[in-house]
Amino acid sequence: MATVITIVSFVLVLGVLVFFHEFGHYWVARRNGIVVHEFGMGYPPRLVKLFTYNGTDFTLNLIPFGGFARMKGEDASDLSPGSFNAASRAARAATLVAGPAMNAILAVFLFAFSFMVGFPSPIATPQVNTVVAGSPAEQLGLQAGDILLRANDQPVLVSVLPFEGQETWSEQLTGELPAATSLTIIRDGALQETPLNNVALEQLIATLDYSPLDTRIMATAADSPAAQVGLQSGDIVYRVNDTIVTPQNSLRDLIQENLGQEVTLTVLRGTEWKTVQVTPRADPPEGQGALGVDLTFQTRLANLPFFSALREGVSAMVEYITVVLQVPFMLIQGTMAPADAQLQGPVGIARLVGDAATVTIDTGLFYPILSLSAILSVALAVTNLLPLPALDGGRLFFILIETLRGRRINPEREGFVHMVGFMLLLGLLVYITVQDIRAVPESIPWRAILGQ
Repeated sequence: MATVITIVSFVLVLGVLVFFHEFGHYWVARRNGIVVHEFGMGYPPRLVKLFTYNGTDFTLNLIPFGGFARMKGEDASDLSPGSFNAASRAARAATLVAGPAMNAILAVFLFAFSFMVGFPSPIATPQVNTVVAGSPAEQLGLQAGDILLRANDQPVLVSVLPFEGQETWSEQLTGELPAATSLTIIRDGALQETPLNNVALEQLIATLDYSPLDTRIMATAADSPAAQVGLQSGDIVYRVNDTIVTPQNSLRDLIQENLGQEVTLTVLRGTEWKTVQVTPRADPPEGQGALGVDLTFQTRLANLPFFSALREGVSAMVEYITVVLQVPFMLIQGTMAPADAQLQGPVGIARLVGDAATVTIDTGLFYPILSLSAILSVALAVTNLLPLPALDGGRLFFILIETLRGRRINPEREGFVHMVGFMLLLGLLVYITVQDIRAVPESIPWRAILGQ
């Protein structure tokens, strides 16, 4: 069953990404008078011709991995009217850019939909920064530095990344904020009970100037310093030696300042204060920190309205483009090892898509498959714009040379370069695929990300 889900989801996701990519080429080519003979989903041999529209055959082909928009004159020797090579430089460039541009636009909407249907927003315990005059916080007598711990018997957890327009918390994982009558806070190292006096907790949080406090231990590694002194999941680290942990004096920074030296941690466990002495490791095992604790924020599903989600979609698209563009430079500079780049071929990508689809089916949450599809769409856009022969970016590079020279390179020579480049890229694809098959499957911890 898992194999079927992987194959079907991979074909569907890849089909959507490739369709929009090739549709971008097709649409702009037609707008510029370039004849498109065939718009094919999958690679030949042809299974069926679906229909013909304005002289273009729309076909379904046997090999389901990819697609194409076959334009007149793509063999680089046809310069007759209506061919790709007979078009102006601007028309050819626009046609080539259109495919990656469509993938970038698609990524924006996929990211936006993932923010609309429910995304994992990090949550943490809030610490008051300042108390605004006339605010609910002032009415309750809160002070700067207070840590809001519990409302009645439930922890107070707020968004680490308060998105503009974020309106409701999803009830799928943790429910709504509690209807509370009292608030438990930490002030100067002591627990205090404060009545809410008819102030709604939602109103207090919405108007509060706070910083998220990332000192709640989520897990401890076996045989780590934290495990050896009995630190547990749920413990809140309040003080390191005599320094109170704050967003400005984070637990990570305070521990880094004391590597190899014994420190005293003041920890709140439930309603009890505990003190432990522990020595942070200067050279911890890979994947563990100096203490061996996981301080990853908890998450809660949140939803954004359309326009806020669209803004965040644009931001996420730009962020991932930046990340993808940085990888080649980091490899060249030696700041990233080739193994860390985690290049994925069809097999590796299929596994990732299958995992995301499985979690989506099991949980009913569309965030995994939508966000992964958006990331793959960004990767497809950026990869195709690389200045390598046979790719859109390689063809754009020849147009740039043509612009600088004032005359075009012999079309047959350009076609030969693209053919050689295609063979080299095909060889690289085969190599990466073999590595994918041999390697331990990579996976994204979707359930942990979703807080499950």
